Amino acid sequence: MPPTVLNRQQTREVDRRAVSEYGMSGLVLMENAGRGVADVLCQLGVRGPVIICCGKGNNGGDGFVVARHLDLRGLPVRVLLWTTMHELSGDAAVNFDILRTSKVPIEVFGQQHDGERFQRQLAGAEWIVDALLGTGATGAPRPPVDAVIEQLNASGIPIVAIDLPSGLDCDTGTAATPTVRARHTCTFVASKPGFLTPGADRYTGEVHVLEIGAPRRLLEEMVALAHHEPSQSAR
Repeated sequence: MPPTVLNRQQTREVDRRAVSEYGMSGLVLMENAGRGVADVLCQLGVRGPVIICCGKGNNGGDGFVVARHLDLRGLPVRVLLWTTMHELSGDAAVNFDILRTSKVPIEVFGQQHDGERFQRQLAGAEWIVDALLGTGATGAPRPPVDAVIEQLNASGIPIVAIDLPSGLDCDTGTAATPTVRARHTCTFVASKPGFLTPGADRYTGEVHVLEIGAPRRLLEEMVALAHHEPSQSAR
């Protein structure tokens, strides 16, 4: 098709219905999302090293998949994680275990931000992938993610954001302090209303809408419903 614009709740509904009504696995959806981002990075001519900055949610899980696919293609990649392994759950935890077993380099920062250690990890990086916060995050990024974002923006290294730049509200386009300034954003299923807000492109850069394998019939139904629903951008 593809769909034009779906907000936070509508995009979540696509995921929910793909699993509950169509029998898809969340792992398949995450695999397709992460592989799609890896494809975009390769299309951009990325050679690495690539640093993938991950949080504890499904956005971080997407980042783990990206790391595995870049490693599979021979690109040097490192994953930096701002949570503990025990806080990972669901599909993100599964993909973390696969990544760890695959011996892809992982640095666990936990709930702390160590600026000097982080700077050492960034040294020599060609690109950064922002997999810190997903569409479910609202409000200003909290410690330690806020300090991570500030250091990422100050690094001067180009950033690809997964689903949205961390700190940007996908429905309203409001940029928190701080918000990742990405050169490219790989978002899933459809673009988000906040990306159309004047000035949001300073944070999203070029937006790539990637499919995750949800059935076309489901997407068409969701787009039709979205056209008949009142705006939910305030949610």
